[in-house]
Amino acid sequence: MNRILNFGSLNVDHVYTVEHFVRPGETIDSLEMEVFPGGKGLNQSVAFARAGAEVYHAGKIGKDGGFLTQLLQSAGVDVSFVETINGYTGKAIIQVEESTGQNSIILYGGANRQMTELYIDQVLGAFSGNEILVLQNEINLVEYILRKASKKGMLVALNPSPIGEELKHWDLHGVTWLLLNEIEGEALTGEKEPERITDVFLKQYPQMKIVLTLGKDGALYRDKDKNFRQAIYSTQAVDTTAAGDTFTGYFLAASARGVSPEEAMEEAAKASAITVSRPGAAVSIPTRQEVLSYPF
Repeated sequence: MNRILNFGSLNVDHVYTVEHFVRPGETIDSLEMEVFPGGKGLNQSVAFARAGAEVYHAGKIGKDGGFLTQLLQSAGVDVSFVETINGYTGKAIIQVEESTGQNSIILYGGANRQMTELYIDQVLGAFSGNEILVLQNEINLVEYILRKASKKGMLVALNPSPIGEELKHWDLHGVTWLLLNEIEGEALTGEKEPERITDVFLKQYPQMKIVLTLGKDGALYRDKDKNFRQAIYSTQAVDTTAAGDTFTGYFLAASARGVSPEEAMEEAAKASAITVSRPGAAVSIPTRQEVLSYPF
């Protein structure tokens, strides 16, 4: 199995359960407020570890974020590359609609935006080619990390979320796996139809493997040889916050084991279904044993 380095965000999530998302000029009562560990980086590292992968997390926290590294360690993640700096840990303000489980999120970068080229070079120096690097877009200098890792021959998985204007101009030739949702796909390609979105990417990057998640319509896998869809597994949705991160984590962990894309997509879909049936982000991600034994 290939080692996985996840260079990603570490957040403190403040989750407000509401009857409906707040509208401009409106003040509403929250039905409940909870504090959870989160960040796409943290969620995906937990998913990798719970899926059985050997995973290392690199990122930064403030002095208020020590419980995040404790959570990662308890999940089986190596945190020796995580640095603590002065200032605040990244934050997320999350509204969760009570009736549907859908969410709306505001991010504050905090320590996640304090990466330096020196720190990045030191972390990447501990890894070699053919190991897997995972990136999202909640930290700074992502393009620099992508470029340096690609030169080392690492297998790069990019989850381009949240979409920023600068991301549209990145050279993605070093990306092995591109994992994104249909909204992000439209933002990067201008296309709405899943097949057209993946067509645009494959025309420019023919060696890329693309996983396009489609909400209730499941997910689409495309590469130069394969084109297939994975349906969702039905569960009662409670909170969709970490569904995409769980899918990413389980798909890449399975890929690191060398299984087929079909097997990886199926396992990822099952894990995501369990995640949305539970409240919270990282705390809702199942272990692989739970996924294998869950009565779908």
